[in-house]
Amino acid sequence: MEAGLEIRVRGQVQGVGFRPFVWQLAREFGLRGEVFNDAEGVLIRVVGGDLAAFQAALTARAPALSRIDVVEARDRAFSVAPAAFAIAPSRGEGAETRVTPDAATCPDCLAEIRGVGRRRGYAFTNCTQCGPRFTILRQLPYDRARTTMADFPMCPACRAEYQNPADRRFHAQPIACPDCGPRLWLEREGAEWPGDAVAGAADLLARGAILAVKGLGGFHLACDAGNAAAVDRLRARKRRPAKPFALMARAADLAGFCAPSPADLALMRNPAAPIVLVPGTGALPETVAPGMRHLGVMLPYTPLHHLLLDAVGRPLVMTSGNLSGAPQVIANDEARAKLGAFADAFLMHDRDIARRLDDSVERADPPMVLRRARGRVPGTLPLPAGFEEAPQVLALGGQMKSAICLVKGGQALLSHHLGDLDEALTWEEFLTAIADYGRLFGHRPVRVACDAHPGYRATQHARTLGLPVVEVQHHHAHLAACLAENGWPRDGGPVAGIVLDGTGYGPDGTVWGGELLLGDYRTVERVGHLAPAPLPGGDAAAREPWRNLLVRLDAAGLADVADRMLPDAPRAALRAAVRAGLNAPASSSAGRLFDAVAAALGLCPGGQSYEGEAAMRLEALAGDLPADRPYAFDGLDPAPVIRAVVADFDAGCPKPLIAARFHAGLARAFADPAKALVESGRARAVALSGGCFQNARLLSEVRFCLRSVKVLIHRETPANDGGLALGQALVAASGKLPQMESS
Repeated sequence: MEAGLEIRVRGQVQGVGFRPFVWQLAREFGLRGEVFNDAEGVLIRVVGGDLAAFQAALTARAPALSRIDVVEARDRAFSVAPAAFAIAPSRGEGAETRVTPDAATCPDCLAEIRGVGRRRGYAFTNCTQCGPRFTILRQLPYDRARTTMADFPMCPACRAEYQNPADRRFHAQPIACPDCGPRLWLEREGAEWPGDAVAGAADLLARGAILAVKGLGGFHLACDAGNAAAVDRLRARKRRPAKPFALMARAADLAGFCAPSPADLALMRNPAAPIVLVPGTGALPETVAPGMRHLGVMLPYTPLHHLLLDAVGRPLVMTSGNLSGAPQVIANDEARAKLGAFADAFLMHDRDIARRLDDSVERADPPMVLRRARGRVPGTLPLPAGFEEAPQVLALGGQMKSAICLVKGGQALLSHHLGDLDEALTWEEFLTAIADYGRLFGHRPVRVACDAHPGYRATQHARTLGLPVVEVQHHHAHLAACLAENGWPRDGGPVAGIVLDGTGYGPDGTVWGGELLLGDYRTVERVGHLAPAPLPGGDAAAREPWRNLLVRLDAAGLADVADRMLPDAPRAALRAAVRAGLNAPASSSAGRLFDAVAAALGLCPGGQSYEGEAAMRLEALAGDLPADRPYAFDGLDPAPVIRAVVADFDAGCPKPLIAARFHAGLARAFADPAKALVESGRARAVALSGGCFQNARLLSEVRFCLRSVKVLIHRETPANDGGLALGQALVAASGKLPQMESS
């Protein structure tokens, strides 16, 4: 018998080169034994050598893409001492470990495709430190046979690399080369074009064509970002008149059209390679991002993207390959059928995409995730203290920006962005995601959490699952999501929550959206809110900002001004409906207040072509301009602000200054009473959540006002409804049905 150790490593440790890393450490420290993947992560059995130094190095020198949650070691006696250290085959099935997100091309692989070796110009080059992961995975453990690479048998050269523990491609499951891997081609009018596919695609783009390009998580639609006619043609074909387009460019080309900060560049170069919002310089046509000061820019993150951008030599529009509102296309035949009306040609390949993932969208400063998707999922968040024994929970999120959340084994897994569940194809994707995540991660929920809105499709679906249902008020879920991301303990005490968004179902039957809450995971009290105004036309008020301007002007005693500002609007009919209470529910929505102020300044008053357009334009209008005089609310009643906006507008005050004064005034109106709750001892911190806090100007203003107290914000999960399921899950896992009190 020989004494040794059995070491369990849990976390994101599969598909990141962890086993060859362990093999190299074992050789360095003179150990014998084995390492293998299983359903719980990585298991190491070792004997001999310097065991203490080996254990310390496991965490101190772990591969860059790994995320270790815990290392558990116990004594093990070896009846037959191993003669050497080996990497053993994976064992067992199931899903107690974490899956690695897709990772951008690493420097070594990029140098290889630009070099002279056998992978020169090869669009599917990867190693253990980069390449597809979640988008090709069919089931765990993560082995090639369980990915969409199973259809590509390795050639002898690739197999030799794959089997060599000293090679950076040891057990890189997507390993490939031109002799054995996926194939790329350019397709036009149903036929494959001869010649080099990348060169042909670059030539078409240079001549103003629109291309459908197959990426990691789906197809993109691409065109020359400097060609206004091509961008406008893409807008017309995609029926996307004004929503900003994402851009892709090489790092060397960024200075030609944007001004990224060092923090922006660092985020762009992260292995997640998200779209990052960076200041534009005005060099590109206005049609790329109408009315915006910032551009959404990403670096090439696959070898195909690098090769294409090298060939084109200029920034490209790179937007999701779909009709606006519908899920991104992922399959070749699906692309031909659905994108044929948009694209002049297709840059295709024959590696299947196991699940569709949009590009993540983020800011670097202040740090925030606007859309959590490729490169970030399926990363997990550790549950806060007090939730160690939390049951398995499935949370279904909301109606807009839908995402689901799974709680299991002390971790919360927030899914990728799914979209608006009113869209039929997104609803199908939502149901698919529930089954896919549940199967992939061996999830067996004992309760389901959902929004309290009875009309939400996710809420209705929750009641069909045969599990106990926990309905969580919309803004309580936002608050809980912020607490969860910040690791706020289950018994950490109450916090003041400033929750500002578009709409959320209130237990009093009104529509909430500008809320000051006090509570935790289990209970919450509404201690303040924006003075309500009707939503004339119901959902139409969210699409047409002039409606919100009309009712806010009327409430401020400025009906005559409304008649002057909105001469062509059906004012009489709308006012009659409001008086009669017909399809005009009362709402405290901060989002609709943004719409009203934007409309007063002439920003898309008639209608919005995408959700949040008016508010985003108002934020862009304010820019970084200092607010010399924040508008003063009467408590949380915006009537004085509306009057001040009109007075300044009529006096010829610059519109950017009016926008800046509004942001500063709204921030102070909520920050002051929230700070008072902390200073009085009723709250221990202030949490900021809700879609309005995607507005960097508003977030910065509120944080400045709260600089003397502890403030919790979203950084890794969306403040908008994309993070709602996380909060629902933690409320449901807290063990007590939530209570909403009002005062």
